[in-house]
Amino acid sequence: MQAFLEYLVKGLADKPEEVSVTPVERDGVTIYELRLNQADVGKVIGKQGSTIQAIRALLQVGSAKKGLRCAVEIVEDDKGPA
Repeated sequence: MQAFLEYLVKGLADKPEEVSVTPVERDGVTIYELRLNQADVGKVIGKQGSTIQAIRALLQVGSAKKGLRCAVEIVEDDKGPA
């Protein structure tokens, strides 16, 4: 599922080399933490969250077929001026 998610997000991002997906296990659910360039966050979220909702739906369907539970979170690192 991680490779699938990376493929999707890198296709959307202007700077695909800055995309990283980190799986984290919490309470039997695999949460994929998505880190990307600040300029690409809006593209991945989409208008009114439509793009990220579609990505979450695809991930949910794919993981359910394998008997897994997965979720996606966009992690924004504060790298701005202090």
